[in-house]
Amino acid sequence: MLTVEQILPAVEERLVTVKADALLIDAAKLLNGPRQNLVVVCDDRGKMTGVITKTDVVSRISQCTGCSCMMAASHVMTREVTFCRPSDRLHDVWSMVKQRGLKNIPIVDRDTVPLGVLNARDMVRVLLEDTEHEESLLRDYVIGIGYR
Repeated sequence: MLTVEQILPAVEERLVTVKADALLIDAAKLLNGPRQNLVVVCDDRGKMTGVITKTDVVSRISQCTGCSCMMAASHVMTREVTFCRPSDRLHDVWSMVKQRGLKNIPIVDRDTVPLGVLNARDMVRVLLEDTEHEESLLRDYVIGIGYR
């Protein structure tokens, strides 16, 4: 059974955070690049309070006039966040991501402190590798290799 914890080291580098009172422009700067697609917004204790995606930034900035682009990240973030925990089964997380049409999902501990950001491609790669491994084991069993 694959869990999120098994791939956590590979997705920790994708985690970027800002405080709720950070400026939207600061969150936008963190999203500049191909690897960062999600910024986790945290309170003063480091607990997740929301997320901001590239789409959120583009949508808000396209409507900016004057100093409205200097608003706090907390005014733009999504507050009801779909997240997972390290102990969650990867198949269950994949089902949730697929059902909700998500590309990225934050991984948080039991205190909602962010640990990483899991990308749909990460999950597909790991689940495919696991399926190929199971298929190989089954093929070897049926052929009789290694079971004599």
